[in-house]
Amino acid sequence: MSVMTHIARPSQGSAWITGASGGIGRAVALKLARKGWTVFATARSEDDLKTLAEEAPDGRIIPAPGDVTNPDEMTAIVDQIKERGPLALVILNAGVYTPMRAVDFSAETARKMFRVNLEGVTNALDPVLKVLIAQGAGHVALTASVAGYRGLPDAAVYSATKAGLIAMGEALAMDGEDLGIRFSVICPGFVETDATAVNGFEMPFMMKPEEAATRIVDGLEKPGFEIAFPTRFVLILKAIGALPNRAYIWAQRKATNWDGSTADR
Repeated sequence: MSVMTHIARPSQGSAWITGASGGIGRAVALKLARKGWTVFATARSEDDLKTLAEEAPDGRIIPAPGDVTNPDEMTAIVDQIKERGPLALVILNAGVYTPMRAVDFSAETARKMFRVNLEGVTNALDPVLKVLIAQGAGHVALTASVAGYRGLPDAAVYSATKAGLIAMGEALAMDGEDLGIRFSVICPGFVETDATAVNGFEMPFMMKPEEAATRIVDGLEKPGFEIAFPTRFVLILKAIGALPNRAYIWAQRKATNWDGSTADR
């Protein structure tokens, strides 16, 4: 039986989620706790995590503050979880987004997105994989984005980081078949969060974090690799993404009324 059919259950151990202080991460942490999981929740703000824990039933959310850009802190959190027992489910969700066009490209801003969105994942993956390989079981989900399918307007660096996570998840899933570890990628569309609030354009198929959390948790409880939503938006992007490069760039500019203007900034 393929490891991709493995469904992690609360009886098998704890869950760990990064980026848990707000948005999708916060909603997923609460959803998991209400389904019986003991959830270790990580973000930089200890106060936000304490508030989150107070909303969870039966003390099922345990604050584990830390910065994903600090590998020592990620290792210490995994050690803390391991002391309690097995680690069954890991959702590496921390991420940042800053809109960026060619005319205002910033290497400093780009580095921040790379540090959080890519290095932050690898900093957590390192100790996580050591534990799961020793266990011979577990499920790791990487929160990417539909923006990782192909480059999107205003998201040159963000799209690059999310495309990297999709490729990382695919490559790790190949190894997972031999290690007993299931890997998934989560590709949401537009979700109403602080990150998307900075966008100056109309965002189609927008959904609330709670709805996104339901889609994610339901997806984790089914076999498969990709959890992508909303379905219509995903299908549209994948269809456009199949176009040759020149046609794809033209189609995206037309679909978003793209004129390269910076007047809205």
